[in-house]
Amino acid sequence: QVQLVESGGGLVQAGGSLRLSCAASGRTFSSYGMGWFRRAPGKERECVAAINWSGSNTYYADSVKGRFTISRDNTKNAVYLQMNSLKPEATAVYYCAANLRGGVLPRYFGSWGQGTPVTVSS
Repeated sequence: QVQLVESGGGLVQAGGSLRLSCAASGRTFSSYGMGWFRRAPGKERECVAAINWSGSNTYYADSVKGRFTISRDNTKNAVYLQMNSLKPEATAVYYCAANLRGGVLPRYFGSWGQGTPVTVSS
């Protein structure tokens, strides 16, 4: 199994930027798809971005396209989410997740971190 620990969340003004990091354990990290999900107050959990095992395929929610970038470094067992031009509606707890099948399909993300909160003030 994989252990995931998120960091980098915090309080930021609208229009600002944050970079979230996720550190993963395990010798098979390079075979996992990785993703970032969020749960905002009063809303369902949604997949914000995902990246397959090699980095050749990515997914972004329509609401963040052009502003968020997911990346990974398999030499460091790490995945990142660069968030630019942040809007108040991005306020949520952000979770790192692993897809043991290696792809980006949401149904296969089954390992989760504890989450890191992001608050965007207006």
